[in-house]
Amino acid sequence: MKSSTINGHDPAELGELELSVMQLIWQRAIGDGAISAEQVREDLGRPLKDSTVRTVLRRLEDKGYLTHTVEGRTYLYRPSEGPQKVAGRAVKRIIDWFCNGSVEALLVGMVDSEVLDQKELTRLAERIAAAKKGKK
Repeated sequence: MKSSTINGHDPAELGELELSVMQLIWQRAIGDGAISAEQVREDLGRPLKDSTVRTVLRRLEDKGYLTHTVEGRTYLYRPSEGPQKVAGRAVKRIIDWFCNGSVEALLVGMVDSEVLDQKELTRLAERIAAAKKGKK
């Protein structure tokens, strides 16, 4: 069963608990791929009620971050998309909001505020050049 993905949801609006759950599920997706609500509750390492965890999972599915399948009576959750894709959407929103849609303005700001150093810029330039070669 697939959820309806809401592409317009802003990843920056994920709450702290939602983000913790997503990080756990992304980590699990690398391993065996699916996780139950009970496994989420146990692995979070917080004293949360089962109903709280199920509510968070349902909301994440409603927002389009998760899908689920049913095995017996157990819902097994998987991410709808990987963390890099979600991060990319979040960065796009930042670019649109603060940089008037300019990736260059974002990168200049990251250099000016020392988020990116020369080594990282060089690595990015190499990856961009390699991507351009791959498209030709």
